[in-house]
Amino acid sequence: MPIHLPPISRRRFLGGTLAAGAGLILPDQSLADDKPLDPNRFALLADTHIDAKPDREARGVNLTDHFIGVRRDVLGQPQLPAALMISGDCAYNSGQAGDYAQVVKLVGPYREAGVPVHVALGNHDHRQRFLAALPDGIDPEKRPVADRHISIIETPHANWFLLDSLKKTLFTPGRLGMAQLRWLAKALDARADKPALLMAHHYPTVGGLDNGLLDSDAMFRLLADRKQVKAYFFGHSHRWQLANRDGIHLINLPAVAYVFDKSQPSGWVDINLYPDGASLTLHSLDTKHPKHGKITELKWRV
Repeated sequence: MPIHLPPISRRRFLGGTLAAGAGLILPDQSLADDKPLDPNRFALLADTHIDAKPDREARGVNLTDHFIGVRRDVLGQPQLPAALMISGDCAYNSGQAGDYAQVVKLVGPYREAGVPVHVALGNHDHRQRFLAALPDGIDPEKRPVADRHISIIETPHANWFLLDSLKKTLFTPGRLGMAQLRWLAKALDARADKPALLMAHHYPTVGGLDNGLLDSDAMFRLLADRKQVKAYFFGHSHRWQLANRDGIHLINLPAVAYVFDKSQPSGWVDINLYPDGASLTLHSLDTKHPKHGKITELKWRV
């Protein structure tokens, strides 16, 4: 069963946020009024690290301010994305209930604008506490893989596969596990007629030897002959970087929150999908960053 926050009506959103004392998150909502959604465009975020306290700072940045800055930029675009996707580490540190209550509030303006929010989980997230914070809940009996929350989002030009690489909260490496890999193989085989884009939190590793995805080799063996797989999107390292393995594009999304390397941007990525590829635009919160606004064109392997 996926972790999704579907669109909500303005009346429901206003009533819920005002009742919760969250009216202060509304000012940028007017930026999204009456804008169309582009079915082939998506806003990609990673490593938001939201804390229950809006004034929480880490590595010199206010985490909530960074999230709101990205939200204002996304909703201020001429057209809205078909969906917002967050590739994990939604919570600041150990995935406390208050962190997720704040996450749900902060994504409210997206949902009220008609933009659904899709979420993967990272090593700073806590699966049960996050699920408990979701307003509509999730039936654990509907999960295709026990104790994992995975989903498929079908769009005109590609199918998104949101994977769950959270092994244990505050355990840095991640793992998909054989059950999830078997599910992925079957799901890909059933949808071989359209490009497949994978998203999880952890970056791929070589030989499973570092703090990324421990079963990367098993995943790439599974993907090698499934040529419909075109790209793998991830976060975890708090850096913006593009690579390629066996024709599969590897897109390391920038962190919304803090960075480890001061030369790296904080921000989000705007992706436009085409039948044979995609264009990526980096949006840095620091608009003077040398990579801000840079467009990268990707061609899918054949």
